[in-house]
Amino acid sequence: MAKILVIEDESQLSELLKKMLTRDGHQILVANDGVEGIKSFHQFNPDLIITDIIMPEKDGIEVIVQVLKEIPNLPIIAISGGRRAVTAEFNLDSAEMLDVKGVLQKPFTHEQLQEMIESALVV
Repeated sequence: MAKILVIEDESQLSELLKKMLTRDGHQILVANDGVEGIKSFHQFNPDLIITDIIMPEKDGIEVIVQVLKEIPNLPIIAISGGRRAVTAEFNLDSAEMLDVKGVLQKPFTHEQLQEMIESALVV
């Protein structure tokens, strides 16, 4: 299976994703924000990244831009629930313009995530 880096600042969701994806057979590393995510990206060498968009320190858009600058074809799935005046749709539309492999609006199902991962990892 795949090495997946999950970058998510909501600890309950990141733990849930880690448990689900580990049960699916993937090797998972969780980072709590974009800064930690970039460090983990360099150390973990993931096959796929799942990143939230709205995070402290460095947001998901900044993470996506930096990662794709270094590895242009690395599959990335963007997730967002939106906050304040910024909607999830706006965040995810922004991520799609950066050529991510998929976007999911929170809340999403395990099945939706599995399908997106399978699709993103197909070469």
